[in-house]
Amino acid sequence: MRKVDLRMKEEVKYKTIKKLVETNGNKKRAATKLDCSLRHINRMIAGYKEKGKEYFLHGNRGRKPKHALTEEFKNQIIDIYLSKYWDCTYTLFSELLASRENIFLSVDEVRVLLTKEYILSPRTQKSTRKRLKRQLLEMQKKAKSKSEKSKIQANIVAVEDAHPRQPRCQYFGEEIQMDACKHTWFGNSYSHLHLALDDSTGNIIGAYFDKEETLNGYYNVTKQFLTNYGIPYLIKTDKRTVFEYKRKGTSKLEEDTFTQFAYACHQLGIQLECSSVPEFKPPVERVFQSLQLRLIVELRLANISTIEEANKFLPQYIKKFNEQFALCINHNKSVFEKQLDEKKINLTLSILTKRVIDKGHSIKFKNKFYRLINRNGNPIYFNYGTTCIVVKSFDNKLYATVNDNIFALEEIPEIQALSENFDDIPEPTPRRIYIPPMSHPWKRQLFESFIEKQEHRFEMVS
Repeated sequence: MRKVDLRMKEEVKYKTIKKLVETNGNKKRAATKLDCSLRHINRMIAGYKEKGKEYFLHGNRGRKPKHALTEEFKNQIIDIYLSKYWDCTYTLFSELLASRENIFLSVDEVRVLLTKEYILSPRTQKSTRKRLKRQLLEMQKKAKSKSEKSKIQANIVAVEDAHPRQPRCQYFGEEIQMDACKHTWFGNSYSHLHLALDDSTGNIIGAYFDKEETLNGYYNVTKQFLTNYGIPYLIKTDKRTVFEYKRKGTSKLEEDTFTQFAYACHQLGIQLECSSVPEFKPPVERVFQSLQLRLIVELRLANISTIEEANKFLPQYIKKFNEQFALCINHNKSVFEKQLDEKKINLTLSILTKRVIDKGHSIKFKNKFYRLINRNGNPIYFNYGTTCIVVKSFDNKLYATVNDNIFALEEIPEIQALSENFDDIPEPTPRRIYIPPMSHPWKRQLFESFIEKQEHRFEMVS
């Protein structure tokens, strides 16, 4: 006769019915104790007399469920995860199985399957990691072979931190958080992902890859939300030199490009707040954590290896990401001001640099010489020592302002393209060069007063 191991409730039923049969006790009292009917008491008495203790075992005990996954299928899922999606969370892995492998499993099924093999998600909580680590250490003590011990040791992983929470803003465009994240987003080299995130909805409204955290990266992100949505009320950023003024002790103004972004925000009427504390803008920090788990996988599966390819891929992925994780945009509660045209955006997101006219009636910029051209394409000559401001627009066009007048810049080549003596020079056709109107705030006096205010504010703080 085989040994029968009953569970707690089954053991109570067995002892009650056994005592009832042996002592010919009260069936009503037994029914009250077991919370069942008299008919069921009679049924259990008959079963006990026929099969004994074995009758109280549940009928499905030891039987494999009909819908259970086969061992071969489980091994297939584990192999897929380890070979292709090793850096995915359980949720993302479940989604990718459905979209790419045509395998439909719930998140819980994936979690149970992988956790049994001690394959942890990158987002596993600290308490779960500690519990599993204790189990693994106990198994390691009982393990006999070195290979088994090393295999168990490989499943012990580090603990991750989380970001604190804070309430969202009420209006769309009330607060934009900007930051950049250095990471191996694709390939083996580091690159920086610049982001702009709306705090009220969690929508990513601008994204751009660059080699470093640069003014160009933030200008590209700013152009995206200025084009698609308009001018926001407030931008929160890190206290980096891209945003906040800090003198470098150099006479070259272009090295102080950190004032340029603040000046552009000043002209657009955008408030700019900077802080070096990560808790100052936790939502954008939290989004980077999600993108490191999701975007890296998507870029790898798309075989993207260059910044240019990644920037082309970003718009479609950000749209998909916003649809899945962000709140719907309520345009009735939007505080974005009017959208600017592309020409105005290119002129606003510009870099301004002070220069002096040399004895050759030209200026030197980026190791090249330029002369000033009026609207009719004719060169304009100023006296030696005249100061001007070179304006490099976002679309890489060059202008110069002298005494509140704007001129285009034309590069002076080192060697003539055509010879007046030996080449047939066609008659010059009259050309009219586009020069922005002076209504744009490129006036030297306004820019220099802005720099003085920034210097004064920095001296007060220090």
